[in-house]
Amino acid sequence: MSSGELGDRIGEHSRVVRDLVSEVGKVLVGQEYMVSRLIMGLLCGGHVLLEGVPGLAKTLAVRSLASAIDTRFSRIQFTPDMLPADVVGTEIFNPKEGTYSVKQGPIFANVVLADEINRAPAKVQAALLECMQEQQATIGGETFRLDEPFLVLATQNPIEQEGTYPLPEAQVDRFMLKIKIDYPTKDEERKIVDRMAGGHVPGELQKVASPDTLLAARAVVDEIFVDDKVRDYIVDLVHATRDPAAAGVPNLDGLIEMGASPRASIWLMKVAKAQAFMEGRSYATPHDVKSLAPDVLRHRVVTTYEAEAEGRSSDDVIRTILDSVLVP
Repeated sequence: MSSGELGDRIGEHSRVVRDLVSEVGKVLVGQEYMVSRLIMGLLCGGHVLLEGVPGLAKTLAVRSLASAIDTRFSRIQFTPDMLPADVVGTEIFNPKEGTYSVKQGPIFANVVLADEINRAPAKVQAALLECMQEQQATIGGETFRLDEPFLVLATQNPIEQEGTYPLPEAQVDRFMLKIKIDYPTKDEERKIVDRMAGGHVPGELQKVASPDTLLAARAVVDEIFVDDKVRDYIVDLVHATRDPAAAGVPNLDGLIEMGASPRASIWLMKVAKAQAFMEGRSYATPHDVKSLAPDVLRHRVVTTYEAEAEGRSSDDVIRTILDSVLVP
């Protein structure tokens, strides 16, 4: 496909992005960063984890985005007393016929909001992990495929809060992005107060996208060009999280317990393509990679106790790597 043809396809299919941003903006004030990352999840088929204190519109953002898509949506509120059957479903006995029938759980949807995911016990998280990793659910020994697109948009409170369980590394690694949500600016908060406290809450959002349009846009994203130098830069960044000394990154000795897996390299290239698509470009740039690297890497780089003692978070480590690895 020529660059001109690809440019035409990008122009045609990127309208869905603008429509979604516009529709969500009728409800949400600010938080453009969060909305853009959620849309990247739709374009790449990758799950997204949102972290922030209560009250920052994480749930509202996901619900609004799902409302603007003509597809099946479900919300799961995780609690410490949940069972795996509450997520995937269970078998129900029919006494008249003496048979069992399957009742599918809320995971059988295209967009799933997993609210406060880190309040769920380990067995529930394990059941969710199968769905996220294999795109299937097992009920009573029978396996059911989940329909495309299938996307888990999860929210979690900071793990310092009471009643939370740290997510296992294997599950956290299944999330394409981990987004840290910050407080709104003063001007944004004033608009929030005027809109929400003044009773000007918008009604039902219009359906401006469908599974078919999202899958078509996803196919165009896959065609975005990524130069070999940009691909090498992605691999250099991820390798630097495993062996910073070999990559020439200073001041990180003894601070990284576990670096990012190859899955980080794969997702970093996919989201770089998605950002190029959202900006109407047919090619990804090193800037795309550098701007998205913290969201892809922060939950995959595990720091040591020494780093914690020095007050160095995974974000600090990633910032040092990004400042040190040569940009092509």
